[in-house]
Amino acid sequence: MIAIQTQEQLQEIKQGDGAVLYFTAGWCPDCVVIEPVLPELEEKHNHFQFFKVDRDSFIEECQENDIFGIPSFLVFKNGKEVHRFVSKSRKSKEEIDQFLTEAADR
Repeated sequence: MIAIQTQEQLQEIKQGDGAVLYFTAGWCPDCVVIEPVLPELEEKHNHFQFFKVDRDSFIEECQENDIFGIPSFLVFKNGKEVHRFVSKSRKSKEEIDQFLTEAADR
């Protein structure tokens, strides 16, 4: 998973052919819980590119995309958001896997 460093990089990634944006923060306990399973999900859903977006570094982006809870996931294809998994609730490996499976069909 590649950590996004700049707003320009983030905008460029959104234009790609399948980018999963994982919104997280170092202080987020639910993020810490799911991080160990993310490499396995990345491998399974290797038709996507995965990117980590630090919520505290990209607050405006979070506001523009209605990211009010973390961890959250957005999928972009060719500049358009095609699927989202945004809530304040803890996410399980199974829920994220299902979300990514659904996103592949969009």
